[in-house]
Amino acid sequence: MLTPTQVLLSVFSGFFVGFSLGLIGGGGSILAVPLLLYFVGLSGYPDAVHVAVGSTALAVGLNAFINSAYHLRRGNVDLKTGTIFATAGVAGSLLGAQVGRTTPGGYLLGLFAISMIAIGLYMLLSRGGTRETVAPYPRRRLVLVVLAGFAVGFLSGFLGIGGGFLNVPALVYIGGIDVRLAVGTSLICVGTFGLVTGIEYLLAGKVLLSVVLAYLSGGLAGGYLGARLAVGIDRRLLRSIYGVAIVLAGIYILLKTLSVV
Repeated sequence: MLTPTQVLLSVFSGFFVGFSLGLIGGGGSILAVPLLLYFVGLSGYPDAVHVAVGSTALAVGLNAFINSAYHLRRGNVDLKTGTIFATAGVAGSLLGAQVGRTTPGGYLLGLFAISMIAIGLYMLLSRGGTRETVAPYPRRRLVLVVLAGFAVGFLSGFLGIGGGFLNVPALVYIGGIDVRLAVGTSLICVGTFGLVTGIEYLLAGKVLLSVVLAYLSGGLAGGYLGARLAVGIDRRLLRSIYGVAIVLAGIYILLKTLSVV
């Protein structure tokens, strides 16, 4: 049971996650779990790591789907590529969630921290996509999109992340779509992976619905604001800021995990 203070902190955390999703199609979801554990203070809850993964995955998935409506209305979604990518990712998410639920919390959190550092460094070093057109869909590209979707889905399910900063480069460089379309399309994929992972954990009793509701309420407001500000914002600067934050948070979690082992 969350205290009133923890509810408010959960709403604030959800706002940050939703803002990042709406603005640049990812970034915030990788911080959803550590925010819940260390900022909200859920680390003392029984089986806290798995509960945090399941609760934030469900909240981020619902948040991404709802906020994708803003991009859909403006035509910033490639439904064909997104459907193929997300459908392949469902199988990966189911498998990843099953593996994640059976992985000891300490090991899962350590792997989560390593993935945060890797994704943060990628955000800092990558220049992002530049393609402006959608190329024809040859069979080879279709196969690559399916494989990429499955791989990202697995990581999303295993770690309980939305995978936005894995989705966007995959959709641009493998799917061959414009980076602006990739941001909106990524939300569809984030929503799909998050819902699949979250439901898997919910059925196993590893989800706190109070956290989901608090994260979702804050995330809706943050996502709307982020989507409204998406035009005209220097996304490279934002990627750098998020990248630094994610690397530092990953190092903190890794050191904290190693000190317990």
